[in-house]
Amino acid sequence: MNYNNILFLDIETVSQYETYEELPEHWKALWDLKARVILRNNEGDTPDSIYDRAAIYAEFGKIVCISCGCLQGAGADRKLVIKSFSGDDERALLNDFAVMLQKWSGDADKFLCAHNGKEFDYPYICRRMIINGIAIPEALKIAGRKPWEVRHLDTMELWKFGDFKSYTSLNLLAAALGVPSPKDDIDGSQVYTVYWKQKNLDRIVEYCQKDVITLTQVLLRFHCEPLVKTENIAIKYVQPG
Repeated sequence: MNYNNILFLDIETVSQYETYEELPEHWKALWDLKARVILRNNEGDTPDSIYDRAAIYAEFGKIVCISCGCLQGAGADRKLVIKSFSGDDERALLNDFAVMLQKWSGDADKFLCAHNGKEFDYPYICRRMIINGIAIPEALKIAGRKPWEVRHLDTMELWKFGDFKSYTSLNLLAAALGVPSPKDDIDGSQVYTVYWKQKNLDRIVEYCQKDVITLTQVLLRFHCEPLVKTENIAIKYVQPG
């Protein structure tokens, strides 16, 4: 495997509105229907009380950050360069990401890599691009393609080794493999509060970037490759638009 031909990525999502009360009436009714399924065996909660979960559904959420990482070089001197596309204007950040991805994936031997990417990141990005009227880049397209033609890697799927009964978080997998995790601030359950209450997008971007670092190190660990040294990690920020 040519590790320099892999784009490692992670996304962070939030609900489209801060509160349930702010939803337009039509969308409030649609969320109520969705919430009934979520709350089927969960007494005590209401569509209002679980509205923060809207972030994980592409119809009700939006992307506020996509962080990407590319490896350069090989062995112990390998470098990791990270770029983040973020902002309140989802269409702008998705458009910038699509332009970058289309340029990067010109070579057919390029791969995308995410943790639980096949179930979440890849389809979520595609759905939000369609909603925002943005053409899906070739690297994300799967329709009509044979399984071996889809260049999507998923570290959670790789870890399953054919066992489909369990979910393994990236943090747990990193700990099991002895990969140092740089996460020391927030977790996914706090993104809603950090975005809507604290208005601190920079904190979310940093959290997303740390996920990409961990993801990259985990894939290298899978293949018994040397991990990227901390001093060899460079982070860049891309302003939407």
